[in-house]
Amino acid sequence: MHYLLFYDVVDDYITRRVPLRSAHLDHAQPFVERGELILGGALAGPADAAILLFQGASPAPAEAFAQADPYVTAGLVKRWWVREWTTVVGPLATAPIQSRSR
Repeated sequence: MHYLLFYDVVDDYITRRVPLRSAHLDHAQPFVERGELILGGALAGPADAAILLFQGASPAPAEAFAQADPYVTAGLVKRWWVREWTTVVGPLATAPIQSRSR
């Protein structure tokens, strides 16, 4: 299963994250090493949100990540939530559709 972790961030997020960036990335590393965190990053133009892609049997790793993330605990994230994402196309799809014959 795939899960998306959404962050709504503060207006001055890009500036305020600088002193916390190393701690945030260090926090992410074990999730990456366990294969739970696949991709993550801030949206651009404007940088008002971030999205992280997790995979696993439940949303628990994404929730645990957010609860202890230095960006969250320092108040850079105004709100976060996790949504299950049904992926059907692509090499990492968890519910791939069979290709149609032409």
